[in-house]
Amino acid sequence: MKGCKYGTHRVINENVLPQPAIKVNNDMDIYDNEILIDVSALNIDSASFTQIEEECSHDIEKIKSKIIEIVKEKGKMQNPVTGSGGMLIGSIEKIGNDLLDKTDLKVGDKIATLVSLSLTPLRIDEIIDIKPDIDRVEIKGKAILFESGIYAKLPEDIEENLALAALDVAGAPAQTQKLVKEGDSVLILGAAGKSGMLCCYEAKKKAGKKGRVMGLVRGEKQAQFLIENKLVDVAIVADAQNPNEVLQKVLRANKGCEIDLCINCVNVSNTEMTSILPVKDDGIVYFFSMATAFTKAALGAEGVGKDINMVIGNGYTKGHADVTINALRESETLRNIFKKLYI
Repeated sequence: MKGCKYGTHRVINENVLPQPAIKVNNDMDIYDNEILIDVSALNIDSASFTQIEEECSHDIEKIKSKIIEIVKEKGKMQNPVTGSGGMLIGSIEKIGNDLLDKTDLKVGDKIATLVSLSLTPLRIDEIIDIKPDIDRVEIKGKAILFESGIYAKLPEDIEENLALAALDVAGAPAQTQKLVKEGDSVLILGAAGKSGMLCCYEAKKKAGKKGRVMGLVRGEKQAQFLIENKLVDVAIVADAQNPNEVLQKVLRANKGCEIDLCINCVNVSNTEMTSILPVKDDGIVYFFSMATAFTKAALGAEGVGKDINMVIGNGYTKGHADVTINALRESETLRNIFKKLYI
């Protein structure tokens, strides 16, 4: 039997796509145009994991129970508060008959899915371990990849966990590469985080010597870390939820001028205006953060008279997996940082 290539046949009692669906069918008997994955780990997106961790008072057993509860209730790992998911890593267990001649995959291949867990049918049989420092959940379980689902084969020259950590946020550096132009002034909120560091690297490459890349972080240690590793030209220590403070510090760092582009990679809410205020008219704000609220951004920009272009953090752009893995190949500094933090 063949299902809809976008997975609507898995949606239960609703006429919607799998991502906004309340519940999906996570029966692991695959349709002819689906792929069955033997899952080894989930990378929960940062905004989602932070919310769950805080709700569970940082208790690992409670976090496990909450994740199992969500998947049992929804058939997928979609945080009911943030609406976001993450991605997974696993091995191909079975390929539907209709896809055998249409895919470069074969049984046994290790892949990272590049579609959100918020739309991926998932069954968790056991949670083996949770690594809260890197938002990773190691499991025994199965998942379904739809015909339209995108993925990346894990590269042989980069460690599996390292690739997983980077591919989890692949959309951010790839979009940064597209958005930043030579000579641009760029502000990256959450610059010391996983997506933030990758964005810093791509922004520095694209902006060049005539550009200025500024990274906003919460503390002096993070600021020193960014400067020492030459990830930014200027490190700014400020509260990302305080737009006036950030605006003044950015103006001082950018010779009194508003900036061309702001990239929001933070995992907390209420940072929309912090992203918008420093940007000049006709500039760009790229909201990669899943904690972004559209109404706050849209009405906030209107409220302060900002004629700017706001880009929603689509986790997919063509070639995003290659851009991200190549960043780790090109930069020994970045690769060593990721090894230390995420393996």
